[in-house]
Formats: sequence, structure tokens, C-alpha cells
Amino acid sequence: MAKVTGKAVDVNLLGRVLRYTRPYKKILVGSVLLTIILAVLSPLRPMLVEYTLDSYIIQNDSIGLLNMVLLMIGLLFLQAMFGYFHTYFSNVLGQSVIRDLRTDTFNHICSLRLSYFDRTPIGQLITRTVSDLETISAIFSEGLIVLIGDLLQVFVIIGVMFYTDWKLSLVVLIPMPLLVIASIVFQEAIKLAFQQVRTQVAHLNTFLQEHITGISLIQYFAREKQELHKFKQINALHRDAHIRSNWYYSIFFPVVEIISAISMGLLVWFGSKQILGDELSPGVIVAFLMYINMLFRPIRELADKFNTLQMGMVGAERIFQVLDTNERNENKGVLRPKSLRNELVFDRVWFAYHDQDWVLKDISFRIKPGQTLALVGATGAGKSSIINILNRFYEIGKGSISIDGQDIRQYDLDYLRSKITTVLQDTFLFSDSIAGNITLNNQQISREQLIATAKEVGAHDFIEHLPGGYDYQVMERGATLSVGQAQLISFIRALVYDPEILVLDEATSSIDTETEELIQKVLYKLMQGRTSIIIAHRLSTIQHADKIIVLDHGEIKEMGSHQELLKLDGYYKRLYDLQFHSEGLDRST
Repeated sequence: MAKVTGKAVDVNLLGRVLRYTRPYKKILVGSVLLTIILAVLSPLRPMLVEYTLDSYIIQNDSIGLLNMVLLMIGLLFLQAMFGYFHTYFSNVLGQSVIRDLRTDTFNHICSLRLSYFDRTPIGQLITRTVSDLETISAIFSEGLIVLIGDLLQVFVIIGVMFYTDWKLSLVVLIPMPLLVIASIVFQEAIKLAFQQVRTQVAHLNTFLQEHITGISLIQYFAREKQELHKFKQINALHRDAHIRSNWYYSIFFPVVEIISAISMGLLVWFGSKQILGDELSPGVIVAFLMYINMLFRPIRELADKFNTLQMGMVGAERIFQVLDTNERNENKGVLRPKSLRNELVFDRVWFAYHDQDWVLKDISFRIKPGQTLALVGATGAGKSSIINILNRFYEIGKGSISIDGQDIRQYDLDYLRSKITTVLQDTFLFSDSIAGNITLNNQQISREQLIATAKEVGAHDFIEHLPGGYDYQVMERGATLSVGQAQLISFIRALVYDPEILVLDEATSSIDTETEELIQKVLYKLMQGRTSIIIAHRLSTIQHADKIIVLDHGEIKEMGSHQELLKLDGYYKRLYDLQFHSEGLDRST
């Protein structure tokens, strides 16, 4: 994993960023050429002013003066045209690079295993893919290319000044070492300030993302004032980081102005003596006044552009830190059979989320093709962990999991997950239409298939009564639907993909009893011919399962059919008695 070093210009890091310009070589070359052209053209105006003053104004040549004015206007338009294309190309290059980088970053994040997200704040990842990437764009539009252009302009102007009058140039540039020292001090100070700004932006985004997502919890417990106090503290740190960076600017820019004024004073003092001694023409003095302005402006902005480049490098370090995260499930499998028999075997499986803190311990079972397995047990028993490792969201520590006699790691990962469809207890809906949430915008699923599946589940009527029907736009996380309605949508989503292995993780817990009875009838039909795994707290929903496993603290305590487990008079019998007694139901089933 890349370490954020905070170096001003890390050559290796800059090289990685520049590799993203390869598809845009013509734009890059055009930007560089325009940078060189603008740097070369920069001293032409002072030179023309000098020549005009000495050759035409003093000589009272109005025609020559008019011609020179027209020439300078033409030069001005030429510089403006080149400047326009330079700015345009630089910005197009920057935006094209961050588009590709953002795509790669998002694609990489989507491929990371779930354990990475367990310990990484979502707000931090949002900062990486939005704010930090924008700073990389500035490397091209305001940083590197502009920095090179300013440096080139400085060298060209200094060269022209010495060519014109080396003595005057030496006198005028006496304060230059002071400017160099001030720029170095400013650059070092602002580097730390920029790093603090980026850190506080990430903290602010993380806080906002978490608290806006969990706003209902805050309101349920009337925690608005307390959370506002926390936000004020984080926001104050964010403000202070920006004020520190602005404070450095407020010192540096006046220092540059003072040094620039000293140079002009030396020019007036020494230049006047030269003119009085008839050793220098007035045109040279006027030209040097323009040279000083043109020299100090890019030098003053060099520090600013350098820090823009530096901020972009900090953003690049953070982005590549994410891209270098190698927490991905290995996808070395090549098996993609046309169909599966769906025989599932867990053989002495051990699994831990952290080190050897085992969540599953020596788990072994077999599900024959078309059978239904039910997993029961207290919260934390390891039921959902079995689903997670079956989908290879996490890798097991010991043992093996196989489908049709082949280790699941031998299957292509995308193929494996496409054959397993899971309905979770916590339904997630995107800000999209009902149809879009069901099909996940899979163009291979027709509207007819969609409607037919909805009718099977018994959700067609309620969808049709929504404004727009299947095109009804749900809000973020399905906020405009009831919990039960959202769960019905997740059922249709799972079943419309026609899975070979169906997993129901507390899938009916959010549905009322009447709706659950309707869905149970549909599920029994849909599980025919499919290997199915059901996780349920309601034992009434799993009585017809071919096999029931009772888990406790990651271990299998009992295994068998509903009737077999009742006869054992063990864990399952106690859970059954406790649940049905509390619900006041008849246990004669």
C-alpha cells in the first residue's frame, strides 16, 4: 500500500499520473507547444515598446508609430488566441485524465473484498474519488504545464534583459535571492497546510455521510444538538486548516510586492543615472519596467502553481493508495460450465474475520441438488458468515467449499456469483425506478419477464398502483416505500435472475404475516429444483426444509429434519418451544 509522503514532486508518482495521458498524446503535445510559444512571445511586447519609443516617438514619426501600434495589437490578439487554446487544451487534458482515473478507482473499489469496507469509512472513499481527483486535474490545468510555462517565461525574460543591458539587469535582479528564499519558505509552510486541508476534508465528508445516512437514528433519540456540537468541532478544524493556508498567502504576496518595488526602485535609480550619462535610451527603461512586472508575476505565481502541483500530488498519493490496495478476492478460476447440478459441500471449514478469532469452526455439511438447507441459531452464531464465504466475499482460513465436486475457487468469480442469488434482511434500493432496481439495468431481462415474476411474488398489484407503475422513481434506499414493499422488490430482483442457488438471509423478517404467507407459497414453488439456503429466526418458515443446521458460537450443534431435531430434545427443541410459546401458536405441527 502506498504511503503518503507529502513530497513536493515525487517523480515516480508523477510518472504514474502522466501514464494516464497516453491516450491523449496529441492534446498533451499541443499544450506543451503552446506553452513554449507563449513563453517565447512574452518578451516581444516590451521589445516592441522599447523600439517604438526610441525609434518613432522620440523621432516624432507618427506613421511609424501607427504601424508599430497595429503590430502590437496584432501581437496581443495572437497571444490571446494562443492563450485560449492553451487553457482549453490543458483543461481538456486534466478532465480526461481524472475521468479515466475516477473510472479505474471506482472499478477497483468495487472489486475489493468486504473486509476492506469493514474498516474504511465510506466518506473517505467518496473524498478520494471526488475531491482528491479534482486536485489531480489541477496538475494539468493550473499546475505542471503552467509551472513549466512560467519557468520558461522567466528564463526567456531574464535572457532578453541581459542581452539588452547586462549591467542594468544585474542591478535590477539584486533582490532576486530574497524572492527565492521567501518562495522556498512559503512552499514548505503551505505544503503542511495543504495536507491538513485534505485530511480535514476527508473527516468532514465521512461525518456528513454517516450522519445524513443515519439521520433517522439521530432523530429517534433526539441527538440533534449533540451531533451538531460534534459537527461544529469538525467544521472548525476544517475552517482552521483553510485559514492557516490563507494566512501563509497573506504574508507571501506582500513580501513579493515589496521585493518587486525594490527592483523598480533600483531600476529608476540606476537607469536614471545611465540616461543622464547618455549611456541608455528611455525605451530600455520602459521595457525594463515591463520586464520586471512580467518577471515577478510568474515568479510570484510559481509558488502558487507549485503548491497547486503539490496539492495534486498529495491527491494522487491518496488515490494511488486506494488503487494499490490489494485486498481483492483472487479470481484465478476458469470454470464456467453451462449449468450446475448444484451439489454444495462444506468440508471442515474454518473462518475468521480477524486473524484466528474463528467465527466458524470445523463446519461440514452436504446439500444435494435441489435440497433446501435451513440455518438457525442465535445472533452471532455464524449463519450469515456461511453465506459470505459461499459468495467468496471473504476467504476461508481452513477447509474447503465445493460445488459439484469442484472447489469454488476453481470457478470464475463473476460466474460463481451470477449463479447464487441472495435476498438480504436489509434491503438496499438505488435512487432509480422500480424496474431499474429489480433488473439492476440488465438489458437481457425483458419487461414481460419482470411483470411475470412480480405477479408470481404477488407484488404486481401494489407496483401498478404506484404513480408510473414500474417506472416509479424510488428515493434513496427506497425511502418512499414501506419496508415490506422494499422487501418484495428484493424478492422479485432475486427471482427474475433465475438463480441456480437461492439464498434467503432473514428475507421475510420485514414482511407482515399476511404477506409472508403469500410469499411462502411462492417460495416453495420457486425452490423446487433449486439448491436453497434459508437463514431464519421464524422457525415456522423452515419446517419443510430438507435439512436444518443449528449453529451456536460458530459450531454445528445439531443437524437433521424438523421432526428429527424435535425428537432430539436439544437446542432446536428449546428454540422451537420458546418461540412458539411466546407467539401463542399451536405446536402440533
